[in-house]
Amino acid sequence: MPKSLPDPADTAERVLILDFGSQVTQLIARRLRESGVYCEIWPFNADPARIAAFNAKAIILSGGPASVHEGESPRAPQMVFEQGVPVLGICYGQMVMCAQLGGETQGSDHREFGRAFVDVTGECDLLDGVWHKGAREQVWMSHGDRVTRLPPGFKVVASSEGAPFALFADDSRKFYGAMFHPEVVHTPHGAQLLRNFTHKVAGLSGNWTMAGFRAAEIAKIRAQVGQGRVICGLSGGVDSSVAAVLIHEAIGDQLTCIFVDHGLLRHGEADDVVATFRGRFNIKLVHRDASDLFLGALEGVTDPEIKRKTIGRLFIEVFEEEATKIGGADYLAQGTLYPDVIESVSFTGGPSVTIKSHHNVGGLPERMRMQLVEPLRELFKDEVRVLGRELGIPEIIVGRHPFPGPGLAIRIPGAITRERAEILRKADAIYLEEIRAAGLYDAIWQAFAVLLPVRTVGVMGDGRTYDYACALRAVTSTDGMTADVYPFDMAFLTRVAGRIVNEVRGINRVTYDITSKPPGTIEWE
Repeated sequence: MPKSLPDPADTAERVLILDFGSQVTQLIARRLRESGVYCEIWPFNADPARIAAFNAKAIILSGGPASVHEGESPRAPQMVFEQGVPVLGICYGQMVMCAQLGGETQGSDHREFGRAFVDVTGECDLLDGVWHKGAREQVWMSHGDRVTRLPPGFKVVASSEGAPFALFADDSRKFYGAMFHPEVVHTPHGAQLLRNFTHKVAGLSGNWTMAGFRAAEIAKIRAQVGQGRVICGLSGGVDSSVAAVLIHEAIGDQLTCIFVDHGLLRHGEADDVVATFRGRFNIKLVHRDASDLFLGALEGVTDPEIKRKTIGRLFIEVFEEEATKIGGADYLAQGTLYPDVIESVSFTGGPSVTIKSHHNVGGLPERMRMQLVEPLRELFKDEVRVLGRELGIPEIIVGRHPFPGPGLAIRIPGAITRERAEILRKADAIYLEEIRAAGLYDAIWQAFAVLLPVRTVGVMGDGRTYDYACALRAVTSTDGMTADVYPFDMAFLTRVAGRIVNEVRGINRVTYDITSKPPGTIEWE
């Protein structure tokens, strides 16, 4: 890839999404990225000067939980409508557009949540080649308010039973407002409508590629680090692995990775990490087996939050100790992803405010005085996997199911012992082995076993057993923001349960967890 390739994020090819607090705002960005358009999500109250400097070629206003006609509800900076660029308002964003441009809204007794249908009554550039006048289209609604009077210059192009102005348009100014959510899969042609907005209305070519990102990010890392030294806490997971290989490609031996093995990894993971990063990529790697330290500190601890904090504290202490041994560094590399960035700056007080603690077991102390290198902070999880493949990272690493920092600790409710960890590790290995053998591993986002804190009576052969019960979990997801249970057939579950009970001493019962999970809570505990 030519090193002179421009960074698509620094060209005219970008869109700004102003977030009003919707739980699915990130999906707007996902749909745009999928069509080759670089975009960023900023809070609705971002500094107007910063918005102007971003030089977006189109702006999208997201949904949100507020009501435009009540109290001090959020508004977009008025300059958004004065930039001379296309603007698309979605749900609450439509209401904001309507209110700020001279229309009227009100609460409605006819709310719409979930699947709905709109009648296409007009035409506009947004619908070109996707919907046609006279059609009836399925959409996904989530609103209790509605537009009652259009702003000057707009026309209605689609209506639903609860939203007479479900879609309105002003083609001359390239302003559009949709009460439904085109970003969710439940609006079948929603992605095409968004593509129309970016490619046809805004005239973007969709030139954002992972190859371009790779070249641009390498240049950024070199510019930031210079001749400095970087250390990276390598876990063997996808995020830290991709970050490490990308940084190594940029600065070579200026990078040292520190791999802290807390004794709570999955079967064979430590060996995979050492073989991949020392053998394949020739990256300087410090491997510290600290399993005795971690397991000793966790003895008798049952509270899951205390487990996480204990592991986080010890990780920092061990990491700092090893960093001191190698002479310290100027920069710390982290596998921060874009959802972490978005959620950490959330301003609406909604569900996205808190980054889940099992993904973040702690930060380094200020006394280490290192600047951060975060080369993945503009990517979603599935994009990180694409980048990993672009970098040549083996599929056993880049395609690996997500694994939380505390490892097996949060998959062993109750007390943790070396014996229980080994029991779970064996059961988990059998489960994943059978998933791979069935050709299902890549169809599942995350699968794992849980060692339950209960013992059950069982009969094996001519004797009774009094052993642990094991729960299995598997979910599907695109980017780790929402999850659905994977529907194994009974033959598969029977085979896995039989192997675990017969091959893992200490387990005599296996169950399958089919609990549904809302956005952001894919892990079991």
